[in-house]
Amino acid sequence: MAADLCSHMNDLRKAVFLDRDGVINKERKDYVKSVSELEIFSGIVEPIKHLKNNGFLIIVITNQSAINRNLTTHEKIFEVHNEIQSFFMKNAISIDDFYYCPHRPDENCDCRKPKPGLLLEAAKKWKIDLKSSWMIGDSDTDMEAASAAGCKSLTIRSSIELGSVVTRILNSLD
Repeated sequence: MAADLCSHMNDLRKAVFLDRDGVINKERKDYVKSVSELEIFSGIVEPIKHLKNNGFLIIVITNQSAINRNLTTHEKIFEVHNEIQSFFMKNAISIDDFYYCPHRPDENCDCRKPKPGLLLEAAKKWKIDLKSSWMIGDSDTDMEAASAAGCKSLTIRSSIELGSVVTRILNSLD
């Protein structure tokens, strides 16, 4: 029985959680509300491939309050995520999952970053070891959500930094 418990603990996976706007695609002050407004950053494929090749799940965690602000719909956000997935699949990789919070900040939900709700939900579904996992984001709320969930985090201020941040994560495995 004890051996079963130990082997079960080894079944936990590691993940890199990515914020969406500002990390995968260009952020817009008026929100990315549809596929036509989506601008995926160039140079994002190789860093993500390196993470996948080193056994990390790639999971997008994003606040999408434009839904509850009635500026877009769940369907439109789903289309944006499908477009991002299609982009990666054309480059022989994929995002493992997408999680988004549709709530406005004043709704005080548990899923909106800086709260860790979506990271914890993903960790449960995918059997993720949060202590071995990372959040890459471009805001304090991303870092706070990572800390609250118990995973490590790195901030990027521009898409060009993604490659160097991924290198730091992979170097930490040695």
